[in-house]
Formats: sequence, structure tokens, C-alpha cells
Amino acid sequence: MLLLEVISGERLPRPDRGKMRFHKIANVNKALDYITSKGVKLVSIGAEEIVDGNVKMTLGMIWTIILRFAIQDISVEETSAKEGLLLWCQRKTAPYRNVNVQNFHCSWKDGLAFCALIHRHRPDLIDYAKLNKDDHLGNLSLALEIAEKHLDIPKMLDPEDIINTPKPDERAIMTYVSCFYHAFAGAEQAETAANRICKVLGLLEWIRRTTPWLEKRTPENTVEAMRRKLEDFRDYRRIHKPPKVQEKCQLEISFNTLQTKLHISHRPAFMPSEGKMVSDIAAAWQGLDQAEKGYEEWLLTDIRRLERVEHLAEKFQQKAATHESWAQGKDQLLTLKDYESASLTELRALLRKHEAFESDLAAHQDRVEQIAAIAQELNELDYHAAAVINERCQSICDHWDQLGTLTQKRREALERTEKLLETIDQLFLEFAKRSAPFNNWMEGAMEDLQDMFMVHSVDEVQSLISAHDQFKATLAEADSERQAILSIYNEVQKIAQSYGISSKLTNIYCDITPAIINQKWEKVKKLVPQRDGTLHEELSRQHANERLRRQFAAQANAIGPWIQTRMEEIARCSADLAGTLEDQMNHLKQYEHNIINYKPNIDRLEGDHQLIQESLIFDNKHTNYTMEHMRVGWESLLTTVARTINEMETQILTRDAKGISQQQLNDFRSSFTHFDRKKKGGMETDDFRACLISMGYDLGEAEFARIMSLVDPDGAGVVTFQSFVDFMTRETGDTETSEQVIASFRILAADKPYILVDELRRELPPEQAEYCISRMPPYQGPDGVPGALDYTAFSTVLYGESDL
Repeated sequence: MLLLEVISGERLPRPDRGKMRFHKIANVNKALDYITSKGVKLVSIGAEEIVDGNVKMTLGMIWTIILRFAIQDISVEETSAKEGLLLWCQRKTAPYRNVNVQNFHCSWKDGLAFCALIHRHRPDLIDYAKLNKDDHLGNLSLALEIAEKHLDIPKMLDPEDIINTPKPDERAIMTYVSCFYHAFAGAEQAETAANRICKVLGLLEWIRRTTPWLEKRTPENTVEAMRRKLEDFRDYRRIHKPPKVQEKCQLEISFNTLQTKLHISHRPAFMPSEGKMVSDIAAAWQGLDQAEKGYEEWLLTDIRRLERVEHLAEKFQQKAATHESWAQGKDQLLTLKDYESASLTELRALLRKHEAFESDLAAHQDRVEQIAAIAQELNELDYHAAAVINERCQSICDHWDQLGTLTQKRREALERTEKLLETIDQLFLEFAKRSAPFNNWMEGAMEDLQDMFMVHSVDEVQSLISAHDQFKATLAEADSERQAILSIYNEVQKIAQSYGISSKLTNIYCDITPAIINQKWEKVKKLVPQRDGTLHEELSRQHANERLRRQFAAQANAIGPWIQTRMEEIARCSADLAGTLEDQMNHLKQYEHNIINYKPNIDRLEGDHQLIQESLIFDNKHTNYTMEHMRVGWESLLTTVARTINEMETQILTRDAKGISQQQLNDFRSSFTHFDRKKKGGMETDDFRACLISMGYDLGEAEFARIMSLVDPDGAGVVTFQSFVDFMTRETGDTETSEQVIASFRILAADKPYILVDELRRELPPEQAEYCISRMPPYQGPDGVPGALDYTAFSTVLYGESDL
């Protein structure tokens, strides 16, 4: 008979009563097997004796045992066993269509509830979407067969009996469903354990994604593009990084707290896989800080370079345009053969005009040299359009050389007709010689007065104002020169009128006229006050920048020492042996409260720093502190006080859990502080050896190596205070940590005394799974299966309690 009959004691109709006895015996055995699988020891009785005896008493006894050892321990949200099991089923099957679990009889007749439970936990075993709600027998048969084959749940129910019974037996269904609860509850615990192992991956991934971005330092071609990079970096520092700093700090605190609580509860320490430990996060974070270091300085330096480059490029374009405008057509004039058909007077005039041209040519030599010097500096500053600049500069230089050659050839031709020079008007020649350099001076003055400038301090702008004042002092002398040049031209007009010379006389030596000179002179006088205004506006801006520098420096010079003083106070408090740990904890929390209340000062400093950044102020001689120093110091202070409080809480937990007196803990701290010679919160290997020798330990190399493996399992070469306390307390008490490891493996193995390769690979990360598979010996027990591994032997060897 099936479990439905076994539990209820009812004899259902059977076509063959001879087979009834066989089924009844077989399923009683299944029920007994299920009870013993839950750890219940029964007296040795045969199934046939139970069937042939008092059936109702026997079945009542079996139901009582099942209720006590398989169902009674089920509890969901403080409900009774039956209600808890029903609530668990309802929650697991809630998302599935055509499933409505309200009881342990009719709700299970169509088989969909069993299929939904299996699919919820093992979707690889059943394709729920393909099930037919009207195929009750097929659904029940599929669920029971899969449960028996893949979940090790005995087939204690008969699908036909369930379908043919108006109301299936509640106790039979409850017993069978409890098997699913125990099977899947263990899997959920294993999943939680596996997820806890991999918790740090998110932070590591963020660090590995951010570090290459900070290491990539490819310059842009424009100031605007680099400023966008600078803004992106400041957004990273202001918005994206602080939550990650908090996450890292919280992770370290949580990890230390977890390790302490595991140790206190005699459970094995939590050891993430290689590459995912807290030390790996610290190393990755150090790489992030190293990549971040200097990134902002590089951005600001390149912005200055681009500003200089753009200034020089604009200046190059102006000077090149001025020169090209001047040089345009000069080579055609120098190649004219007009002297071949000219009269003696005209030839002499042409010679004088050529002399004036040579003077003008020499005056433009400085501009050509400036153009070449600017082009060279642009190349040295890695200007992105250097090729275009070089091409234009080379064109100007080549044309300049050509002008020099043509000028020399024309002079030689004119000198061959030197006898014609007597008729040249000396006044026009003198006018040309004096007006050309004066005109060039005015052009240079206009260029200087309109030249862009870039300064970063009051002294620099005052230097420009001083130079401008010196220029203004020369204007009276220049005006005298202008009047003298104009008087030459006026003298020409007087001579022409006196001797009846044509009033249409043209100065053949140059193209400069009194009107041009007066026009440019008026422009120079107009530009002078404009330059005054521009310089004084810049002086006001630089004074405002200086006030911002002093305002920032005043706050920074107060906050910096305040942070340092708090760090020293925290260090003294953590090392103080006078009071109790609780007193020190209260002091530390008061420090933490004061630090949090000090945050508005940091915010005000950030605001001043933001104004400085917006004003593009790059230096501050009034303080050695930078905002980066302030941020690092503040973050370090927050981290230090949080870590110190956590360490103090850990010491309190350790003291209370291990029964250590305050005096013992003070003695431990006194010894630790004495041998922590570098005062960095950890004894180095030689210091720890000296400490052990001072306490009377007779240490050989092997024994010392064994002790170091306990107090410094990561091989960092440093023994922390917590590790030191653990070692000292371990000397007076034993800790069976292998038992916790065995218990963890038993969860993954679903209470089997062995574990399979597939279970290890399914429940653990790949590295840890392969490590266990390669080192875990085969299981030798009589109930083993092919490929079974002995996790008990592996765990005891792992903790040095036996040898394989």
C-alpha cells in the first residue's frame, strides 16, 4: 500500500488483494527509510511485522515520529509546523499560474503545485510552461519521478491514488511536501553562503574600471576639451569617489567584525578566494590612488600649455597676416624693368625709392624673426596644427629670402645708372627714410596695445601696467618725431609752390602719406586709454583672486592642524591603558561626534576651493595646504576614528567572549605596544619573535613558522593586536574551528557524509571549487557513490588536526 494508506490506515479498493500486502510492506519500508534518514534511530522491526500487527497503532506511531522529527522543526515567521510549511508552499508557488495552495489535500491533486515547487528551485528539471493543467496524472507522475531521481525524495505517493481519492490524506501530503522543504531549504542556505563569499567583486570591478581612465593621459587640442576633462575629474572626486570610499571603509569594518564574531563563536575565519580579499581591495585602491595622484596637476599643466599655445597661435596669425599683407606684391615690384625706359630723373627717383624699400625691409626683419620664433615655440609646445604653422612660416621665410635676393639684384641694376641720382628730391627721400620706421613703430605700438596678455598674479599685471606707463612716457617724443616728419612734407609743398612745381607731386620713395601717419597716430592715441582700462580691470580681477587665496589659506591653515591634532588625540586614546575599554570607547565616540560637527568647516573650505577653481587660480603662496591635502586628511580622520572605534568594539567583544579581564587585556596591550617599535599598529616578524622570547617561549624555526601561520595567515609580515590577543587567549583554550568547516560542507552536501564534484562546482566559486576537488580525498564509507569526496578528512587536515 502507498504512504496514503500507511499514514491514514484506510484500505482503499484494490483489484488484487494479493498485491495489496506487497505494496503495503514496500511503502512502510519507504516510510521507515524516510524517518531514519532524518536521524531517528528505530528498533529493528520488520515491515511485515508492522503490517500484520495492530495497523492503526503502528501507523499512529509512524505518524507521530514523522511529525516530531521531520515536520515539527519547520518554522516560518514563528508559525506552527503545519502553518509554517503551508506558508512556505504558498510563497514559493505564488508566481505560478493555475496554482493556489490552500491546504494539504485538494490543492495538490492536479500535480501543478509539486511541479511549481521543483521549478522554483530547480528550473533546469521541469519546463513549467509546457505543463497541461488538465493532465493531472501526467503532472503528478512527472513531479514524483523527478523528485525521486534528482532530489533523493522517496516516491511515497501513488499518483492514481491521489487522483481517485476525493480528498487525499492530509498527513501523507504534508509528509511528502516536508521532504521538498528540507531538500530546498539546504540549497538556499548554500546559496547564501556562496553569495557571501563573492561580495567584494562589485568594488573591485569599479576600481579596475576607473584606474585605466585615470592612467590615460592623452592631451586634447583645445582648452575647452581639457577643461571638460578637468570637470569630469572633479565630478569623479566630488560625486563618484566618496561613496566608494565609504563602501570600502564599511567593507573593512564589516570584514573585521565578521572575523571577530566568527572567531568568538568558534567558527572558521571567512577567507575569500585569492584576488578578492580585503588586502586585494586595499592593493587595488592603492593603485587607484597612485593613478589619481598627479592627474589633476597634469590637467592644469596641459590647460596652461594650451592657453599659451592658443595665445601664440593667435599672435602668429596676426603677425603673419601683417607681414604677408606688407610683403604681398613686393617681389613683382622688385622685378620690374621700369628703369630701362625711364629718364635720368626717374631713374634717380627709382634708386632712392629702392633705398627706402631696403630700409623698410630691414625694419621688417624683426617681425620675420618673431614669426619664426613663435613657430618654433609652438612646435616645442606640441601644437596640434604645427604642420600648418610650419608650412606658413616656411613660406614666409622663403619669400623673405627671395625678397632679399631680388632687392640686391635691383640695387645692382640701379647703381649702373648712378649718374641719374642728382635729380632725386632729398626731401622726399628724407621723408621716406623717417616716415617708414616711424610708421613701423606705430604699427608695432598698435600691435602691442592690442596684444592679448595672460597673468596669474597682481605683480604680473602691475609689471604690465608699469611697462605701459613707460610706453606712455615716450608718446611726447614720438609726437615730436611725427611733427618733424610732417614738416618735411610741408617743406616739399612750400618748395613746389615757391618754384612752380606741379602740385600733383608724388613721393616716389614710399607709399606713406601724412594722412596715413595722422590716421595711425590717432588710432594709437585711442588705443592707449583702452589699454589702461583693460589692465586696471585685470588688476581688479587679480586683487579679487588674491582675496580668494587669502580666504582659502586662512581656513586651510586652521583646519589642517585641527585634523592633525584630532589624529594624535585618537592615537593617544587608543594607546591609553589607564581607563577601561568602555571609557576609551566613550572618548572615541565623543571624538567622532566632534569630528562630524566639524564637517561644516570642510564644506565652507570646499566652497572657497570651488570659487578658486572657477577663477582658474593655480597657486597659493599663503598656504602649503591644497584641497586635496584637506580631503585626504579629512577622509583619513573619518576612517581612523571609525576603524579605531571598530577595533575597540572588537577588543570588548573579544574580552567578553573569552572571559579576559581588563587587567589581562591591558597587559596584552602593554606588551604589544612595547614591541610595536615603529608604532604602526602591528608588530613585525622580528618584533613578534622578541615578544615571544620575552614571555619564555623556546622557539625553533619550525615552531615559530607554525605560530606565524596562525597570527599572520596572509603572510603580510605584520602581527595585528587582534591576532596577538587571539594567540594569547588560544594558549589557555582550544578552538575547534574544523567543526564549523565540516558543518558548512554538510550544508552544501545536503546532509550527506560526502560531497560530489558537481555540488562543489555548483555551490562555490570556480577557484575555491577546483582547490577543494584537487585536495579532497575520496570518500571510503560504505554508503559512498562513485566520485564521492571526503570533506571531513579534508577539513581536519586543513586545520592541522590529522594527516591524509
